[in-house]
Amino acid sequence: MDQQRDQWKSRSGFIFATIGAAVGLGNFWRFPFMAYQNGGGAFLLPYFVALLTAGVPLMILEFGFGHKMRGAAITAFKNLNRRFEWIGWWQITVPVIVVTFYSTIISWSIRYLLFSFTQAWGDDPGTFFGRDFLGISSGPLDLGGMRWGILAAVTLVWLANYFISSRGVSGGIEKACKFMTPFLIVAMVVFVIRGITLPGATYGLNYFLNPDFSKIMDPSVWVAAYSQVFFSTTLAVGVMIAYASYLPKDSDLANNAFITVFSNSSFDLMAGFAVFSTLGYAALKAGVPFEEMAVAGPGVAFIAFPKAISMLPGPTWLQSLFGVLFFAALLLAGISSSISMMEAFASAVIDRFGVDRKKLLGWFSIIGFCFSSLFATGAGVHILDIVDHFVGSYGIAVLGLVEAIVLGYFMGSAKIREHVNLTSDIRVGMWWDVLVKYVTPVLLGYNIISSLVSEFTQPYGGYPGTALVFFGWTVAIAMFGSSLLMQWRSQQLDGINKEVV
Repeated sequence: MDQQRDQWKSRSGFIFATIGAAVGLGNFWRFPFMAYQNGGGAFLLPYFVALLTAGVPLMILEFGFGHKMRGAAITAFKNLNRRFEWIGWWQITVPVIVVTFYSTIISWSIRYLLFSFTQAWGDDPGTFFGRDFLGISSGPLDLGGMRWGILAAVTLVWLANYFISSRGVSGGIEKACKFMTPFLIVAMVVFVIRGITLPGATYGLNYFLNPDFSKIMDPSVWVAAYSQVFFSTTLAVGVMIAYASYLPKDSDLANNAFITVFSNSSFDLMAGFAVFSTLGYAALKAGVPFEEMAVAGPGVAFIAFPKAISMLPGPTWLQSLFGVLFFAALLLAGISSSISMMEAFASAVIDRFGVDRKKLLGWFSIIGFCFSSLFATGAGVHILDIVDHFVGSYGIAVLGLVEAIVLGYFMGSAKIREHVNLTSDIRVGMWWDVLVKYVTPVLLGYNIISSLVSEFTQPYGGYPGTALVFFGWTVAIAMFGSSLLMQWRSQQLDGINKEVV
């Protein structure tokens, strides 16, 4: 079995791939504003505590589990115990759903990369983005027509996903990430240097780094820090289990986990410096308060940054060059993450049923593209927001909790710790068992309960209840239901195969 499976050709290829999976579009616009809203520089304290007590331990857990079981999520949980196969199926429903709307956001980067040459967003990037580009409809139930330019770019994204993923781990993903991840590192360094050398950069950085220690005692700030670390490291969705299953037997798992987590956090910090210094300059140049430039979420990349790019000192061609580099970095960050989602699904199904990779990914790409087209309508941004919220709050978070309990208690964290210590320079001690079995479940459980309470006291985003039920609860429940159905069906097929033999 091992001889038939693909394998990473080098340690650097694996590290670049895991960093590429973890570093995504959210690094550019989620972490900086998470810090901004939760105590500025003081937020870094709970953030680093969360890195050490959740990010690193869970990364070691998934690397150790995937490597020990020598299989992606479905096979790994099935080999642990047939009763747990549904967890593997549930895990891969997350990347299957996410990649459909993530591809649409990546397509925005393609269009904006082209817009950069002429700075097509003009003097009012906000109106251009919402009205002219997205054609945002009145709500999630008003589709508002197809945005054909976005759909064309979505087609390119799915073709790229298929082209890279269909060539396998070593032939496609490893080769692509050896180019994309170093490019991201260089681009980020350029953004940071250009940002902090702009006049007025310190004005923006004060909002990012000025510590407000009064917020440290607020439990919600700690929840925000743990959520940021958990979601930005691509845990609990089968990606890291699948990637680790392709590692050679003598791989240093603990060291790889530390490198992956801290590389991702370095991108978080660099994004904070780049975004806030540039927006600080733009705010001073425009003569407006910083708060007017600080648009959280995708608005940072597609509204605030285009405005800042048009204000950069120097000739127009230099501004356009900076814009092209920025949106090229967004594009590659998105592609490196989306192919990891494709791989989480593909390797899990191939391990379980031995199907042909190219045929599987071909059909997956066609069906995924059809669903992505929904997000290319005028209602796409509304639907995307709802689906993303429910998948994150009731898919990833619950899966993380289930994974920690099943691997920590039913499999036994000690078994994974002993496996990791066989080949790692950094030995994992009992402290790790405590974090996996007690700290992580408690924090994730608190996070889930807090989200549920908020959900029923205040409808998310002010959307109509019908839309939240249709695009939110239905999707979340269907992900769980389909995992139980797939376990039943796959075990039924196992029974048929035994009878034939």
